[in-house]
Amino acid sequence: MRVLFLGDIVGRPGRHAVRATLARAREDLALDFVIANCENAAGGLGITAKIADALLAEGIDVLTSGNHIWAKKDMAPYLDEEPRVLRPENYPGVAPGRGYEVYEGPGSLPVAVVNLQGQVFFDENVDNPFRVADTVLQDLSKRSQVIIVDFHAEATSEKRAFGYYLDGRVSAVLGTHTHVQTADEQILPGGTAYITDAGMSGASESVIGIQKDLAIERFLTQRPVRFSVAKGSALLCGVVLDIDQLSGRARDITRFRKEVSKGELAAVDS
Repeated sequence: MRVLFLGDIVGRPGRHAVRATLARAREDLALDFVIANCENAAGGLGITAKIADALLAEGIDVLTSGNHIWAKKDMAPYLDEEPRVLRPENYPGVAPGRGYEVYEGPGSLPVAVVNLQGQVFFDENVDNPFRVADTVLQDLSKRSQVIIVDFHAEATSEKRAFGYYLDGRVSAVLGTHTHVQTADEQILPGGTAYITDAGMSGASESVIGIQKDLAIERFLTQRPVRFSVAKGSALLCGVVLDIDQLSGRARDITRFRKEVSKGELAAVDS
């Protein structure tokens, strides 16, 4: 089966880039399943229920997230109601929603998607993702051969270690959060596809999706600056996975990177 995973969707440029290109991409790439990280989709911080519904309507099968999933108040009840939107599983059990689920893929094939958050350089006191992953896989190993993990983490070392820790036990470990697509996509020795960061779906001329002058001001002054999402052309970044649906092992991982012009974005703006 062929899966497209899109990195963090940032604000309106990212959302409109999805709207402008995803339907054609599904056809051109013969995609069976689409996953996207959505935690920055609403103005660059968090996501609303309305935006989540719109992204799912565009043809995304599952939305993953990260530490910003709690930024908008209406998401708490929504996460309990909508199984196609995940929050990191290693938040306390009292948190709304779920961190993993099994979905129906092509030909009724079960496809499991897992969302976990790293610990290094995060303020949130989440549970150890390595140990939580062990618990999750005890359940999922009986339910699905295809298991795709979004590991939302800051530190490269933590992401690399996590990939090797799950190698041979899941189909893919795909890093998100840092918004810059890395060039280390590979199939690990046990058959797990890996990339440190899938990249960002947002404004091309920006600092990780934010207006570049505001980011520069923050670094120059060392004072708080109210960030705004950048405008202009956009970039969709992610990876395309080719997974053997019987064994769950990855056969290939290819970086996906598509420029979306201002004109294409304007055509879908509403």
